[in-house]
Amino acid sequence: MAQQHEREQLWNIPNTITIARLAVLPVLVAFPWFPERAASQTVGCLFVLSALGDLVDGWIARREGLITSIGKHLDPLADKLTTATALIVLLSMDRIPAPWGALPVAVIIGRELAVTGLRSFASERGGVMPAAWQGKLKTVFQNVAVGFLLFPEGTLGLQNHFIGLSLLVVATALTLWSGWGYFASFFGGATDLPKGPGHDTEAS
Repeated sequence: MAQQHEREQLWNIPNTITIARLAVLPVLVAFPWFPERAASQTVGCLFVLSALGDLVDGWIARREGLITSIGKHLDPLADKLTTATALIVLLSMDRIPAPWGALPVAVIIGRELAVTGLRSFASERGGVMPAAWQGKLKTVFQNVAVGFLLFPEGTLGLQNHFIGLSLLVVATALTLWSGWGYFASFFGGATDLPKGPGHDTEAS
């Protein structure tokens, strides 16, 4: 019976969408070897689909009551891996110009690692660090920035590269702001810690 419960937790619709989103990772890694326009458009479309999948799986999970513990860990993991891989690939292809472009990439990836570690530390103490709206906003800006940078030429007359770099600067500022908020909340004692045995904690 326990085994069936574990299978249901993993292979419900939201978790399946989350796992499918990881399929974009090997495509991103191979992208520098195929920088042609068609390949760039394909990778860009796949990244956009992955980002939309993040919205869809969360919506389905909440609507159908399919929120699971493994899903709470898989979903942010898929987000972080996809964003970090895309940023590193764009930096290697000079879509994010070096050397200054290394700074926002390092800040974004470093922040994700730091907040993930902080959440793990809070979890070990029985605490919960729910996602803040600032963190969700920076995710939107990061995804949109990467989406623009993955398309090499203008779309509908827009200057994709310039817009992508501008949004990346904004995303970096939001990344620092939201990261500071998590650490200030934790060390300021605002983390939701259990009051005693039996208190229900929820990973975020």
